[in-house]
Amino acid sequence: MSTATFYMPSVNVIGAGAVDQAVAELSQSGFRHALIVTDKPLVELGYAGQLQQALATKDIQASIFDDVQANPTTGNVEAGLALLRERGCDFVISLGGGSPHDCAKGIALVASNGGDIRDYEGVDQSAKPQLPLVAINTTAGTASEITRFCIITDENTHIKMAIVDKHVTPVMSVNDPELMKKMPKSLTAATGMDALTHAVEAYVSTAANPITDTCALKAITLISENLVQAVADGSDMAARNQMAYAQLLAGMAFNNASLGYVHAMAHQLGGFYDLPHGVCNAILLPHVQRFNSRAASARLTDIAAAMGLDVQGLSHEQGAARCIEAIEALAKEVGIPAGLAGLGVKEEDFDTLASNAMKDACGLTNPLQPTHEEVVAIFRAAF
Repeated sequence: MSTATFYMPSVNVIGAGAVDQAVAELSQSGFRHALIVTDKPLVELGYAGQLQQALATKDIQASIFDDVQANPTTGNVEAGLALLRERGCDFVISLGGGSPHDCAKGIALVASNGGDIRDYEGVDQSAKPQLPLVAINTTAGTASEITRFCIITDENTHIKMAIVDKHVTPVMSVNDPELMKKMPKSLTAATGMDALTHAVEAYVSTAANPITDTCALKAITLISENLVQAVADGSDMAARNQMAYAQLLAGMAFNNASLGYVHAMAHQLGGFYDLPHGVCNAILLPHVQRFNSRAASARLTDIAAAMGLDVQGLSHEQGAARCIEAIEALAKEVGIPAGLAGLGVKEEDFDTLASNAMKDACGLTNPLQPTHEEVVAIFRAAF
């Protein structure tokens, strides 16, 4: 038997009013100056300024770095790190979805360990914990606020680097559904399908265990029951709240069971074409699981049941097929594009994309290891 280690932040605040509670807790932390890592839309919505003012009432200064791109880059990390050092910040707060969280992790990791963010690509390459990071989430999908995963695009190679490191786990995660109600429908859909991908890949992962299985299956059920409503009516706080829990559970699952070839392939699309991660995952998910069904049909049948399908009396092969059909139907219902062609992906790039995907650490726990030709075939099927 192998041992399993479970990673997540030591403090996790979730529910309406979570931000206020988090700020109150930070007032007892001894921190004096935060670097708030966010993006310009959240500054325009007023969220960053409101957080800055709330911290000021607790005698905590805050400087705002809002130059994070949708797919954060090595340059974003370097610019944020320069501001952190200039202002003498003693901790970092990320405010947003996966992009600000990942950028903040990169900044905090290099702040403590030195060097360049490229030095930490791979698994557990750092020597010591990052500068303390508090991750405040505004989307229900990436779960980056609780994970040891940090995805940064190398501007020189256009490859998304997967940094999987226990030292980038935030010290506190904050999920307040009140911050999520202004998300547009397309972002709600993409991040929700991202969460589903996390749960599915964690459940079929070769590193899955009873804890991650429980988290993944519950996340799948909550997403199946609430994503369509959250997309249809963003002001439905019951659906928003359930999606916040769902994405957190999915994050708990993949943070510890890891992922698979959906993410290994999606990372290449995002880095190469600067495409939205959740949309790439959603398009690739059924195609990768169709490939995986040769080795994981029983597990895919479990997922079908978690999605509310009646699988009684079906063979595992039939159950897996029902699961894949349900994933495709959900993606269509929430408006995910049907294929990669509509995103500007080019068939002539498949060979390069496949080669890079096979080097991605996320693929190591896929239930079936594909050949280069099989990865190309999956890209072609998703085209």
